[in-house]
Amino acid sequence: MLKKLLLSLAVVCWPSYSYSESIAPYYGYTGNAITDQSLAWSMGNVVPEAPGTDIENIIYSYRIDKETGDLVKVSIYNKNADGTGYIFRETDEWRPGSLSGTQINKVVPLGRIHKDQFGDGGIDIDGPGSVYDTSVVYTYRIDPCYNPQFDPNCPGYEIPSVALIQINLDDLYNVMNDENVDLDRKTALEQNEENIDEAERKKKEEEEERKRKYRLEKSMSATDAAALFAETQRIAQMTNIMDAAIADQYLGVDIPGGEYQDTIQLADGNLPDSRNGLRNGLAQQLLHQQMVRSQYTTNNLTGDQ
Repeated sequence: MLKKLLLSLAVVCWPSYSYSESIAPYYGYTGNAITDQSLAWSMGNVVPEAPGTDIENIIYSYRIDKETGDLVKVSIYNKNADGTGYIFRETDEWRPGSLSGTQINKVVPLGRIHKDQFGDGGIDIDGPGSVYDTSVVYTYRIDPCYNPQFDPNCPGYEIPSVALIQINLDDLYNVMNDENVDLDRKTALEQNEENIDEAERKKKEEEEERKRKYRLEKSMSATDAAALFAETQRIAQMTNIMDAAIADQYLGVDIPGGEYQDTIQLADGNLPDSRNGLRNGLAQQLLHQQMVRSQYTTNNLTGDQ
């Protein structure tokens, strides 16, 4: 007599992401947000679209074009995405005395602010001046576990719900109970099923091991890249601060002076020859003649012998 059983089937939907299988955070930086002369940009075209993207720093640089005596204020900003003011705004004040063509490089730390809070960015200029050679770069951090269901190892991960489906085994076809199947083949079929299960188990273990190695390598690579980038930015900031300190030590000073008149005057307009020069020239001429004569004398003596 066949018994009727109920089977519980787990229906699981795993999320998929195109950017990585690793749960370690990713660090990176964008290209120059300014692509034309409008000095304005949209954040949707700058930072990655991953949902777990946080902006950590803003790095900008430009050169000022102004008259030395003018006061010019330059502001770099991002509007708040909800339309209420600015989420970031940094203003540089170029006071009278600052020179045109001076370059500024600055790193502004923001902590971690989600990319969705950043609205459009731009550069405002208050005063008679302009900027050129402009660059605005954002550093960011991507957390795959922003959605806890990305990976079972993510904090807050919840086991997917299980749907129970009732199945009557009597309604399923079982080849082992088929009278038309040769009974001598039952053992071979059972062994074949066991071999298939073992092969599938080994394949899954190898795949899990490959994923673990990949996540470890990706995590180490991201950590090294973040440390190198932070050190590069720190060195650049120190260099800029030193350059600015040295430049402040130089002052523009006018040195008093004028036209210096000649004080030497010649009574008759002629400059006489130097007697010492004449004596030296005559002495050299006599010495030359003596050397020539001694040469001829030596030759004659050699011929006589």
